[in-house]
Amino acid sequence: MIRYLRFALPFILVALCPLANAEPLAELKSFLAKPRDERGEIAEQPFASVPLTKQQAAKAQELLWNDHKQFINESRADEMKAGKLALGELTMPFSYKTFGERPKSGRSLYISMHGGGNAPKQVNDQQWENQKRLYTPPEGVYLAPRAPTNTWNLWHEGHIDGFFDRLIENLVVFEDVDPNRVYLMGYSAGGDGAFQLAPRMADRWAAVSMMAGHPGDASPLGLRNIGFAIYMGGRDAAYKRNELAAEWKTKLADVQKDDPAGYKHQVTIYPNKGHWMDREDASSIDWMRGQKRDPLPTKIVWKQDDVTHPRFYWLATPEPIKETIVSATRDGQTIAIETEGVSQLTIRLSDAMLDLDEPVQIKQGSRVVFQGVVPRTIAALAKTLAERGDPESVFAGEVGVDLK
Repeated sequence: MIRYLRFALPFILVALCPLANAEPLAELKSFLAKPRDERGEIAEQPFASVPLTKQQAAKAQELLWNDHKQFINESRADEMKAGKLALGELTMPFSYKTFGERPKSGRSLYISMHGGGNAPKQVNDQQWENQKRLYTPPEGVYLAPRAPTNTWNLWHEGHIDGFFDRLIENLVVFEDVDPNRVYLMGYSAGGDGAFQLAPRMADRWAAVSMMAGHPGDASPLGLRNIGFAIYMGGRDAAYKRNELAAEWKTKLADVQKDDPAGYKHQVTIYPNKGHWMDREDASSIDWMRGQKRDPLPTKIVWKQDDVTHPRFYWLATPEPIKETIVSATRDGQTIAIETEGVSQLTIRLSDAMLDLDEPVQIKQGSRVVFQGVVPRTIAALAKTLAERGDPESVFAGEVGVDLK
């Protein structure tokens, strides 16, 4: 009850004072009007922690998003024109084409990963050239990146996640991509990457298609809220790729049997095809394009990979640990958490998920770990927008819970 009063009191004070009610937005506008190098950290501004109404939060999010778009336009136009991203000492060239008319919600985006791997640069360059023209969607941005390295695991090294985050963030602004219609696909070594990146970056994708790749140590658990397709030649016996594709067909069916509302999948094995499937796998475009990401699913299964992430859908953790698992389900104003190895968790909340004017209950088993009203703040909106540049994954409030 003490926690509830601590959060409820600011709402009472704000409701009684209309002038104070308008102040955070006015101060946010003044803050955003300053040159960026004169602003300071937004979270440190007094107005950033003032509780907001639902309408204020929506307006603040709009202001922050417009400011973010301006920043991306100003700071990243050169890298888009050059077709090359740089992060640290690595670079990722990319090439893309746009097809069809733009839908009202924005364009779809297909990120298509080439084959190759542990081979000379010329081989991987040729594979990239082939990938550029391998598939043609009826609508959307078809983007073929060139892997930053020439290693065997070129598409699932730890730096790939950051490059793809930046690519998506850029394309949302520069090509008006709908962040809920981003698709990933890859052939051969690119298929290896699809197996790995689909679950560990599932909150980015609407659907993923894997062609002629090897799963390695990938787990299907994180795929609950996206579509996942496998295309394989029945005669593609190198590294037992064909056998492993058949095993994954069983794995995906098993997890869906236990959780029928999730794990949408399709596995197609062409009996008479080898490593090259004569473009029959191009049907994956039609399968994927009918699916859309739900950025706020009612249930999340988050299994950390060897490359860890600090956030996944509406969950975050200050200390991501390999192989840990979190399952979170929301039902009305109640959120239920189950964990394996996670002691600190942050729950992100928005008005699209529940009623932030009413108390929220967070439970771990039968134990209530939080009960109270979670305030909407500019600090939460700004932080969650800055993390991804994803306008569909911005949260007005958050609460940290101890799950030890």
